[in-house]
Amino acid sequence: METISLKIDKTTTDTILKFTANTILISGSYQFNNIDEAKNSPLAQQLFHLPFVKRVLISANFIAVERFNIVEWSDVQEEVKEQIEIYLNSPGVLVLEEKEPQKKVPVEVYAESTPNPSVLKFVANKKLVETDFEFKNIDEAKNSPLATELFNLSFVKEVFISENYVSITKHDVVEWEEITAEVRSFIKQFIAEGKKIISSNIQKEKNTKTVNEIPANLDEISKQIISILDEYIKPAVAADGGNILFQSYNANTQTVNVLLQGACSGCPSSTITLKNGIENMLKQMIPGKINEVVAVNF
Repeated sequence: METISLKIDKTTTDTILKFTANTILISGSYQFNNIDEAKNSPLAQQLFHLPFVKRVLISANFIAVERFNIVEWSDVQEEVKEQIEIYLNSPGVLVLEEKEPQKKVPVEVYAESTPNPSVLKFVANKKLVETDFEFKNIDEAKNSPLATELFNLSFVKEVFISENYVSITKHDVVEWEEITAEVRSFIKQFIAEGKKIISSNIQKEKNTKTVNEIPANLDEISKQIISILDEYIKPAVAADGGNILFQSYNANTQTVNVLLQGACSGCPSSTITLKNGIENMLKQMIPGKINEVVAVNF
C-alpha cells in the first residue's frame, strides 16, 4: 500500500490550514466543531486534544484544521502534519459509520489560492456534484443554475465545479482582494438555500458518460496513460483547483494530448507542470513510448 503523505496548503483565512494528501481519503465531507461532535471520527477527536484546535473538516483528499489564536500555525503546523500522517498510515479510520442520522451541518465555504493568479478556489464542507463540470461562458452554463448566476457577476470569466469546490477564473478588471468576500458569501448562501448546482438530467447523463469514458478499443499505451493520470496526477491537480483529461495518444510521434480544466487552464505554471511533472512521470513509467505531453487547450 502506498504511504500517505501530506502537504501543507495555506488558505485565505489565516486561522485555517489545509493538509492535502497524495490520495483520496474519504467519500463525502464531515465537519466537527468540537470534540463531542467528533465522536464518530477518531482522528478528529485526537486533533481536538490539541489545545489550539478549534474546528476540523475532513473531505475528499484533505483535512482542514482551524486554530484558536493562542498559537501561530508556523509554530505547530509540522507537528499537526506529522500527527495526521502517522494516524493515516497506521491505518486509522477517518469517520465511523453513522448509526443515527447525522445532524444537518451548517454550510461553510472558504477561499483558497491556486497556482493560477486569475483563479480562486471556493471549498465547501459538503458534496456539490458527482463529476466535474467546466463552463467557459454563460451559454455553456445553461444547465447549471450556480454557474449561470456566477456569470451574472461582471468579473467572472470561467467556472469549474468539482466534487466539493468551485474554481472561478476572473477577468483582469479587478483584484481578488476586492471580490473574494462577495463571491464566498454568494456561493455559501446559494448552497445553504438548497438550490440546484447542476440540473438533474445533465448530472445523470454525465455520470453515465463517466462510467463508460474509457473506450474498450483503446490501445494499451493509452490505457496505461489514463491509469497513471487518474492515480498519480488528478489528485494533485484537483488540490490546485483544476483537472486534467486524456484526449489522445499518437503512437507515431509518441505525443500525448491532454485537456486542462479549471485553475490549470491558462495557468502560467502549467507548461512547467506539463514538462517537468506529467511528461517526466509518463516517460519514467512508460519508458520508450512517450516523447512529449501537449495541452490541446493551452
